[in-house]
Amino acid sequence: MMNPHDTSRREFLRRASVLSGSVGTAGLPFAMNLAAMNAAVAQSSDYKAIVCLFLYGGNDSANMVLPTDTASWEAYQTVRSTAPDPIALKAVGTPADAGAAAATPAALGGVLPIVPNFTAFNVNNTRTFALHPSMGEMKSLFDQARVGIIANAGPLLQPMTKEEYRANTTKKRPPKLFSHNDQQSSWQALAPEGAKIGWGGRFGDLLRGSNSNAVFTSISAGGGAVFMAGENVFQYQVGSGGAVAIGGMAGNLFGSAAAATAYRAIVSRTEVDHLLAREQAVITRRSIDAQVAFQTAFSASTVAAPTQYYRPSTRANANNDLATQLQTVARIIGARAGLGANRQVFFVSMGGFDTHDNQNRGQADLLARVSHAIGYFDQVLGTMGMRDNVTLFTGSDFGRTFTSNGDGTDHGWGAHHFVYGGAVKGKEIYGRFPQVGLNHADEVGSGSFLPGVSVEQIGATIGRWFGVSETNLNMVFPNLKNFNANLGFLG
Repeated sequence: MMNPHDTSRREFLRRASVLSGSVGTAGLPFAMNLAAMNAAVAQSSDYKAIVCLFLYGGNDSANMVLPTDTASWEAYQTVRSTAPDPIALKAVGTPADAGAAAATPAALGGVLPIVPNFTAFNVNNTRTFALHPSMGEMKSLFDQARVGIIANAGPLLQPMTKEEYRANTTKKRPPKLFSHNDQQSSWQALAPEGAKIGWGGRFGDLLRGSNSNAVFTSISAGGGAVFMAGENVFQYQVGSGGAVAIGGMAGNLFGSAAAATAYRAIVSRTEVDHLLAREQAVITRRSIDAQVAFQTAFSASTVAAPTQYYRPSTRANANNDLATQLQTVARIIGARAGLGANRQVFFVSMGGFDTHDNQNRGQADLLARVSHAIGYFDQVLGTMGMRDNVTLFTGSDFGRTFTSNGDGTDHGWGAHHFVYGGAVKGKEIYGRFPQVGLNHADEVGSGSFLPGVSVEQIGATIGRWFGVSETNLNMVFPNLKNFNANLGFLG
């Protein structure tokens, strides 16, 4: 019997010889590294997926994850009790007041206590912590060690002190801080608005060779996002019903099925002389074929539908679009064999987090949806036996100011985030949790937190688990060399 390692070696050499002729000697080191990685992953039958849950608008994570030790809690209450609509939440153990206005701190009741293991490299073990009262499912998952918390993360070029930030001479600040579009792009693509390639898409570029159909490597159920775009992989956008067909090609066109058929034949006909028309036809035909292949596999995959979530602002149950997006992701994961997928990158999203005003009611609803959706996703993955194969993480434009404007908060920088999955070393806080209050070393003005963890550290830790080599991690994340490259929240 042939040694499988000999087979892998011969396959690697074959790919290297092909690449040397196609990319030339200058591009050979990267190309061979890419070929070796794809060959290695292709030999494995394991499946892994990462899911980016992006919270558009800038989530006030200081009301999502809270230190509750005496000194921290007193500072929190002092700063966040600004009239006319204080956003300071109630202490652990405070009963919910059914007579209070819906979704106010009094109506929500006390924050939900969590007890981290404190085995990670941090110095938080003299403090106590809690989650927002709307996040019961997340508390349960944290307690079960399937959710971890990444403290005070954001875009960084290198570690920076408050003095260095103010001087802005010895070290560079990340560009265009506090801007929605630019910081969304910085989170997703490591550069301000205008960036074309995201780090999720780069992962897809590196690992698409492990999929028999690379079209289904990068899939968004939450709209277009630069995070998903690679050099070679393109984000495949889907809805709750599956693949989104090209307009006019499915069903009837102008009330006629025959018209739709004729239109499809015309736009996908490659027997034309004009090069641009021919290339467009090739792309269109590829899209049609992909849609048919995707829909066939997706239709055969079913998972339990999400229940409604409890909406604090109305005290009634409501549908949760984020849970529906994660249902779509779960169905695609269930269809992985039919799609020929071994590595997949997913994107889901929510908006509404720009809480300059009406934050109490708005954020209570938003965080209830996040908690309910991730709790649902965990149940579905558990039923599928896929918890260990999927890692979900949250991202957002930025955190918000610790100060209140009397009804909400303004644009900040560092923020706390969740990471979920069976492979996650949960029930832990990663990174150093910042001080609470104002005029201290962890804030740069109005309580905007100076991040202690970079987005690139988060991405590299996830990428390593996903199968990206150390060499390629440093290519994807150009500033990684300035940081500890592994936060340790994944095995």
